[in-house]
Amino acid sequence: MRLQDYDTGATYKATVLSNTRITPAASPEEVREIVLEVQQQAFEYRIGQSIGVIVPGSDEIGHRHHFRLYSVADTADWNNNGKPEVKLCVKRCSYIDAYSGEEYRGIASNYLCDLQSGASLTINGPFGSPFPVPEDKDTDLLLIGMGTGIAPFRAFIKHLYRDVGDWRGRVRLFYGARSGIELLYMNNEKDDFGQYYDEETFEAIKALSPRPHWSDPVAMDSALEQWAEELFEMLTHKKGYSYIAGRMDIQATLDKVFGRIAGSAEKWQQIKSELIEEDRWIELIY
Repeated sequence: MRLQDYDTGATYKATVLSNTRITPAASPEEVREIVLEVQQQAFEYRIGQSIGVIVPGSDEIGHRHHFRLYSVADTADWNNNGKPEVKLCVKRCSYIDAYSGEEYRGIASNYLCDLQSGASLTINGPFGSPFPVPEDKDTDLLLIGMGTGIAPFRAFIKHLYRDVGDWRGRVRLFYGARSGIELLYMNNEKDDFGQYYDEETFEAIKALSPRPHWSDPVAMDSALEQWAEELFEMLTHKKGYSYIAGRMDIQATLDKVFGRIAGSAEKWQQIKSELIEEDRWIELIY
């Protein structure tokens, strides 16, 4: 996405407070948690929203700036200086050119991953609709995230149990990764979700690739199907909400597996349409 293609609105200056790798050194995937201090106190955001990062470009390739969106990975917070803090979860990316075979570094992700504490950058936003928290604490919540799509759920669950409190409905988090050490916020480097395992209503289900050192897809479908009976009950219950976060290809996977769980693709589409119409199916897709 180019900067000129997006309604960027007001921009804000931010300073990097910390930039920490949250995947173990043994993992081939490098994901970092970056904490920013926004210099303007007026900057506000909510869970489920994203911020824009404006990356310096080059006139040589025709773009003086690059623009990327990143989901906020924690609840809103203000530090002792009264300034907003924002946490991002950023995966260092690269891609192989299909024609030349050359490897190219992702512009925005590498820019952010390489920033040192004290560095300045320009952000804007926030963008997107926040994740709604139902007023009824008996509501069942189904959360499904892939890769860095786990970031908004980290904030959501923290808000649910620490700020809202006394949540009585079932909370089921399904998270996919290639291997156990690539489970962001669920490994020895960063295990934020571990503090909620003693909550009676919370359950985290890991969907891992059957062969983590191969390019096999994450087995999200089999993980969901193991919980088919409870999931169908949650999806069809009038007190159920579903939240989806991750890359666009997660939609096809979910439609396929939920079609099997519901009994047919047509029945699932009917259920999904009702959830969307009632604002109980919320997607954060990138």
